[in-house]
Amino acid sequence: MKNRKVRHLRRWWACVLLPSMYLSACQSEPSRPADGAMQVIAQWAKAFDESNIDAIVSLYAPDASFFGTGSKTLVSTPEQIRTYFGGLQKDKPRGAKLLEHSVKVISDKVVIVTGMDQVSGTKDGNVYHADGRVSFVLEKRGTGWQIVHFHRSAVPST
Repeated sequence: MKNRKVRHLRRWWACVLLPSMYLSACQSEPSRPADGAMQVIAQWAKAFDESNIDAIVSLYAPDASFFGTGSKTLVSTPEQIRTYFGGLQKDKPRGAKLLEHSVKVISDKVVIVTGMDQVSGTKDGNVYHADGRVSFVLEKRGTGWQIVHFHRSAVPST
């Protein structure tokens, strides 16, 4: 009788519990890349809020491509990214918020985040806001996530 109970428990373990644990692990896996990518975007927004250009530049891969709202040409080096964000030193305090957005996990190493955002600044004591459309492509390189492509454009006024 005791052996029967043990066999029954083993079968239950093999047929029910192990597959459910495996499925649960597989289902949670896609959220991990999304979580890592979204942490980088949160760091980006924090650095923008603080006008911390070094922190912003550090989030981009050395070979990242970039079109900012005010870019007239493709930005493709860390020095160009640094120059672009040099404007954060004026109109402080600054702010950046990712609003409605979509996270698309392409693989365990590539995530695309696209959506609407709002940046703000202060000029002559008055706070202004600029709504935009933004896309980040993030890639896991080594142990961390980096922005490999960024694009932001203003929302059309009409």
